Amino acid sequence: SEIIRYHGYPSEVYEVTTKDGYILSVYRIPAGRNSQNTGKKPAILLHHGTLGDSIHWISNLPNNSLGFILADAGYDVWLGNSRGNTWSLKHKTLKPCQKEFWQFSFDEIGKYDVRGELYFIMNKTGQKDVYFVGHSEAATAGFVAFATYPELAQRVKVFFALGPVVTTTYGTSPLVTLTRFPQFLIRLVTGCKGFLQQNELLKPPLVRFCESLGKLCGSVLCYTAGDKIQNLNTSRIDVYVGHYPAGTSAQNILHWHQVIHADQLQAYDYGSKENMKKYNQPTPPVYKIEEISTPIAIWSGGRDKFADPKDTAKLLPRIKNLIYHEHFPSWGHLSFIWGLDAPQKMYWKIIELLEKHP
Repeated sequence: SEIIRYHGYPSEVYEVTTKDGYILSVYRIPAGRNSQNTGKKPAILLHHGTLGDSIHWISNLPNNSLGFILADAGYDVWLGNSRGNTWSLKHKTLKPCQKEFWQFSFDEIGKYDVRGELYFIMNKTGQKDVYFVGHSEAATAGFVAFATYPELAQRVKVFFALGPVVTTTYGTSPLVTLTRFPQFLIRLVTGCKGFLQQNELLKPPLVRFCESLGKLCGSVLCYTAGDKIQNLNTSRIDVYVGHYPAGTSAQNILHWHQVIHADQLQAYDYGSKENMKKYNQPTPPVYKIEEISTPIAIWSGGRDKFADPKDTAKLLPRIKNLIYHEHFPSWGHLSFIWGLDAPQKMYWKIIELLEKHP
């Protein structure tokens, strides 16, 4: 919220309590920089991907950040935070030092976090339907939420999926490679609680290092995600690493391990005995993406190491209400949120589609 106010925008912060007790911080930019906050503005929720946080959408200068661009275009912008990241480490009864706090994956992020945030926004604004933008794992969570709750799917005017990750069969990122390890090795690497949390001791030297060696830090990000360094603003790399990675759970990494082996988007597999208790069937349910009624717009990148074009090609024919798809051959996984050419290539198109689907 300091970043939002620093750039001259109004800022609000809310705590959203999910049905299973997690307390999420949600930031709001209710109006543009110079506009009076008058009249109802259509509400839109932007949600970050794996290991990210709400700052992803406001990390660049206002003319290059989707959160600010949408606020200036007359939208009521909400920035979500998944459980377990820097801004969502609270729970009604659990503490982050307890193993139980971390027993979640993108399943819960979809079924509780995205759903809870969307309903909170509808209640707060009095609007009966809203827009949803999900990058990376937030698009996954969107598919989970809308496949599980058709009544929620009907209240989302458009679902914008940026670099959606539904299967990672062809992904080449080092993080995807980690999920290919045998389960015991993943547990060894990730432990059983949080994974890649913000480290207050390491953060200052890392930020200073990236201030002076932006190109080098940028190259590491590009190696992980597939982007071309020329499409990232290397003078902002210190801002990116100041907040990224923001943490997730070890169970989430295990869930992606299961998705790779199943080659389909399915609920977390607890083993047949626990599955019977939880799902009433021995195998985890598969999410029926084909049944989602929400209008969906998708953007994909040719160099994306998480959402590989071959995985995206399997996803597209399954979407029954696909209103738009655009593919950028030179984009990796971070260009959707931080690309220097993202405003002219994609953000203006998002606004055009918002206007077409009031």
